[in-house]
Amino acid sequence: MTAGAEVLVGLVVLIGLIGIVVPVLPGVVLVFAAIGVWAFVVGTASAWTVFGIATALLVASGVVKYLWPGRRLKTAGVPTRSIVAGGVVGIVGFFVVPVVGLFLGFPLGVYLAELPRARTSGSAWQSTVHATKAVGLSILVELFGALMAAGVWLGAVIVL
Repeated sequence: MTAGAEVLVGLVVLIGLIGIVVPVLPGVVLVFAAIGVWAFVVGTASAWTVFGIATALLVASGVVKYLWPGRRLKTAGVPTRSIVAGGVVGIVGFFVVPVVGLFLGFPLGVYLAELPRARTSGSAWQSTVHATKAVGLSILVELFGALMAAGVWLGAVIVL
């Protein structure tokens, strides 16, 4: 693979990493696809091994991304419907106020969904804080897995 093509793969991986933090792009999919295309073009056993390791890291982080924060939400007593409400309001907010609306809409949606259930503003706010922390943890876990996959790929590019 030419150096220019490897730089292009690196840029797609970088865009994927940014897409994890700013959920506008399918970050993990971009990282996975870029490393997969690289492995296909290079075509060596080492390249396919790197792709396999990267895939395992992405899958493992994807599983942990849902299990760990979900367990914390259950412990805090935040129901799934509140998270869904936050997601819906966040998506609407994304289109009303581009990009920033997602980060404003999610907590607002969780708070509004929790207010009737919790009966007090303070309890609803505590649930909102727990939900926001869980989403942040989820993003960090996904980012960690993608950074590890990108690191494996970058190491292989340097060595191979």
